[in-house]
Amino acid sequence: MAVAVKICGLTEPAGLAAAIGAGARYLGFVFFAKSPRHLAPQAAAQLAAQVPLGVAKVGLFVDPDDAALDATLAHMPLDMIQLHGNETPARVAAIKARTGLPVMKAVGLAEPRDLDALWDYGLVADMLLIDAKPPKDAELPGGNGLAFDWRLLAGRQILKPWLLAGGLTPENVAQAVRLTRAPGVDVSSGVESAPGVKDPERVRRFIARATAPIL
Repeated sequence: MAVAVKICGLTEPAGLAAAIGAGARYLGFVFFAKSPRHLAPQAAAQLAAQVPLGVAKVGLFVDPDDAALDATLAHMPLDMIQLHGNETPARVAAIKARTGLPVMKAVGLAEPRDLDALWDYGLVADMLLIDAKPPKDAELPGGNGLAFDWRLLAGRQILKPWLLAGGLTPENVAQAVRLTRAPGVDVSSGVESAPGVKDPERVRRFIARATAPIL
């Protein structure tokens, strides 16, 4: 089965068109004010109107309260919620029940003991996003261009469908897929020309290399 690609942090039409044209299966829109990729729900909805059926629109939230979720969903039609904060498994389940949408939970890895969280969240989330754990002083929970030791995942069985994230670029994504056998990958800063601005050529190259047959 072909590797699924998610292009996250889309903010403008050129990056969106490149991602759709190259075959991205998931498109991420960030609803987190501290991020350079943050969009207001109304602006995101204008971009989302260009997304064809069959391509999932994913909304990224960081520890959202119910009011923030309700306000965003009132304007922005989403196919999936992505949680990228310190949400507990119970909170993940509650958001899934409240919104009626599938939920993808980001789990940060830095060392072997972090792997336990994949089981805990796999019991409640529909999908996992396995990312590099951010440094303690980082302002952003993701999109920092940092990778973790992919060998932590080599040969490991994951309970739910999952995407590999963290420091991926067109130059290293094929190697990452070969080593981890990830069924999908997620990229944001690795295909940008500036924070929040996707480079269409890097988007196309990333997707081509991520989905190329593994030799």
